[in-house]
Amino acid sequence: MTTTAELPGTPWPRIDVFYLGGRHGELDADSGSDAASGSDEFVAAELQGVQRRRARDTAREAELILDLAAERPAGADPRPGTPGARRPGWAVDEVDGGISEFFLAELSAVLNLGRGTAAYRYRRAQTWATRLPATFAALKAGELDERRATQLAEVLQHTSPEVAGQVEAALLPEAQDLPVARLKARAAAEMLRLDAAAAEERRRHAEQTADVHVYPSGIEGRSTLAADLPVEESVECFDVVDQLAKMAKADGDDRPIGAIRAHVLSLLIRRPADSGLPDVRANVTITAALTALEGRTTAPGEVGGLPVTAGHVRELLARIGALGLTAPDGGSLVFALTGPDGELLATLTPAELTRLARRGCPQHPDETCTCPVTGPPPQTDAYQPTDRQRAFVTTRDRRCRFPNCGQRVGWADLDHMVAHGCGGDTDCSNLCCLCRSHHRLKTFAPGWQFRMEDNGTLHVTTPSGVTRTTRPPGLRPPPDDPPPQPPPRPADDAPPF
Repeated sequence: MTTTAELPGTPWPRIDVFYLGGRHGELDADSGSDAASGSDEFVAAELQGVQRRRARDTAREAELILDLAAERPAGADPRPGTPGARRPGWAVDEVDGGISEFFLAELSAVLNLGRGTAAYRYRRAQTWATRLPATFAALKAGELDERRATQLAEVLQHTSPEVAGQVEAALLPEAQDLPVARLKARAAAEMLRLDAAAAEERRRHAEQTADVHVYPSGIEGRSTLAADLPVEESVECFDVVDQLAKMAKADGDDRPIGAIRAHVLSLLIRRPADSGLPDVRANVTITAALTALEGRTTAPGEVGGLPVTAGHVRELLARIGALGLTAPDGGSLVFALTGPDGELLATLTPAELTRLARRGCPQHPDETCTCPVTGPPPQTDAYQPTDRQRAFVTTRDRRCRFPNCGQRVGWADLDHMVAHGCGGDTDCSNLCCLCRSHHRLKTFAPGWQFRMEDNGTLHVTTPSGVTRTTRPPGLRPPPDDPPPQPPPRPADDAPPF
């Protein structure tokens, strides 16, 4: 901030005094005057300037997203009926306008955001450019803030450009003066007045994209289960849960009614009765450090070390026995042995641990022997991984390893990073969990590069040259992790789709 002071009778017409943003009311050290006089106005003006810059930056981001999309035509995607082609009904990475289905994966990697957020920003940019050009122009000029421009795009993305233009013309002149919620309501009402069919299109789109999600809570050990349902179904579901919770409360349950509702909902899903659905068992993987289970630490620790010796195995069995860890009814219990840096060394069942403890080291039966007695499963000459390899890799990766993808391993393929047909081993150091969408991307999308280190660290480079690195959960990065160099692209690894 600069202020100008006129000094009559001096050779200099003015002095520029620079205010560098001291705290409100702070005195100038030289003059003793209040250098922050008028700082309230300065801060308010700066905040408005930040908002205008954010609007312009959002518009610029949208332009760049559309520029990158234009460089990714759908012509290079697998055609229907060919290996790797998209199956009907898949909503993942669905884009239109002749854009590659793999574009959103690249955008998510470039922005370092989830696939859903990347898709949202692409659709918003496309709506501004094709349906709301005046809104887009106001955003680029900083005359309309990001949130109001976004509300218009969300409401009008499924209507025709003609109807969107009429709604925009009616509301844009006063949009900046309307509360955000009021602007959205006015836009929806005006759109329905002009195009009642748009409401049905929005409902159809919502039905196709509906899903159930699990969101982490702000409290450790808690999460939120959310389902996108029609309003009448949501109300009915809540009423059933509420009635059952009130019955439990009347029967003496002294917990808060909200906690009872949450418990009732969980029971209804996990213990369905008379629903006509087949009986299923939930697959739940629990990962915990023994030191934490024993109450000696609160942070994840390590089990064993490198190498895993007979002595380590005997110690592990003793600690397991003391804890009373057993497999649940109809379930299984598998132990993951990790090294000092969090790298996975082996996955073993209690029976396998017992056999190792009894056998010990064949060469040195002494308990103090430091020879390794277990490790990752051996490689196989076959294309398909062995059951032991599958257990090891899914335990190591836990989710799809593509950057920012949260798909669980139950929906993931085990993919060869170096194609099996090009000499890549079916070995745990060359296998990685990728969901079907990202498996297809690695195999069929041009310009992508994947490289995996022996410890499971994965480096993914986009066609635009951005490299993202993911590590198996629990694996700590080295102290000085140099940026990876993109490798030459291997030949296609055509999985049996």
